[in-house]
Amino acid sequence: MPDAEPKVFVVDDDDALCDALQEFLEAQGFPVEAYNSAEAFLAAGGPGRPGCLVLDVRMRGMNGLDLHSRLAAEGFALPVIIITGHGDVPMAIRAVRNGAVDFLEKPVPDQLLLERIRHALTLDAQRRHAAEERNAAAARRGALTPRERQVMDQVLAGGANKQIAVALGISVKTVEAHRKRVMEKMGVHNVVELMRVVKQSEPPRPARE
Repeated sequence: MPDAEPKVFVVDDDDALCDALQEFLEAQGFPVEAYNSAEAFLAAGGPGRPGCLVLDVRMRGMNGLDLHSRLAAEGFALPVIIITGHGDVPMAIRAVRNGAVDFLEKPVPDQLLLERIRHALTLDAQRRHAAEERNAAAARRGALTPRERQVMDQVLAGGANKQIAVALGISVKTVEAHRKRVMEKMGVHNVVELMRVVKQSEPPRPARE
């Protein structure tokens, strides 16, 4: 099973700097895993695990920006903090467009790095909690029968029971029965709560560049 403990994943091909950063962060109480290449990080299954990624840009093999682009393309939401000693505007723009939490130039002040890592870990926890709620709502929505979904759509459109009955060609009592089951299956008590859960069940919209 995947490791459930949030970690700070450090990826930097400078072994001395990587080791020093790992020791520093562990001394501050963060669980850390360090990798000397993007390929090693991918092979270890890091992208799908909770935590955040502190990523150097210039590395042998796959560089940091290419790794970040790959994670974004494959839908991984792991917050990324990019650090580099060779920053420039196009590089920063690319990182931000791919969803980087921060783009920091070396040497990074210790307190700033700690602050941004704490922020990234909080963001990851919030994202994962939202994803869990979305999956649960989607599962409840998926448990509805086709007829129950039709009734639910009519309810969300503001239809009264008599109007829904006419629209679907069924009796009012049948509408009432379906409506009751929809509320039970969706775990709600009223239309406002139903609207919230239905919206929650929808996949997030892709961010605009």
